[in-house]
Amino acid sequence: MTADTRKRVRADAERSSARILEAAETLLAVDANATLEQIADAAGLARITVHRRFSSRQALLEALNERFNERYLRALEQARVTTAPPLVALHRLTEIIFDFRLSHRSALASVVDPKTGDAVLAKEVIDGVHLLFSRLRAANAITADNPSWCRQVYGALMCEVERLPPLTRAEDGWGAEVGARTDLLTRTVLGALGGEAEAFRR
Repeated sequence: MTADTRKRVRADAERSSARILEAAETLLAVDANATLEQIADAAGLARITVHRRFSSRQALLEALNERFNERYLRALEQARVTTAPPLVALHRLTEIIFDFRLSHRSALASVVDPKTGDAVLAKEVIDGVHLLFSRLRAANAITADNPSWCRQVYGALMCEVERLPPLTRAEDGWGAEVGARTDLLTRTVLGALGGEAEAFRR
């Protein structure tokens, strides 16, 4: 096999993997129990192709979790957690994450740690969230000084707010619902971590 042929084969494999993961993300968003066969059909690929790329459903879910972690990393970048005023970064990060999580609930539920029920976050994502809470503490927006504890509180409260029934009317649109949950969570987190929720008023 020539070098050009190997490159083409590798490119084809990468495209197939991307199609499978896109199909899995879409299908699992509505059916957390979707099988590899159903995902193959949704991707428009032969089932053997899916099994060649992902040896098991668990292997596919692990790859999907990596894809979700890439989303979280982009969210951290878009929220500018290293440079934006920390309260602004907290609100923006929460908004981006809610926009993603509310539309991918079933898919996200498929990739949690079976022992803890928590999301499996990459170290880079954890580090980014820790940095944000360290900056909030340095800015006196919160009094809690343990970034790990702050992240756990943030994650737990996010799950609780996510489970709430709609906070706005359907006719108000998706953006209004995401905004209402974002405002509720950010104010609650600030209060829980020893900050002044009113300080978040924009």
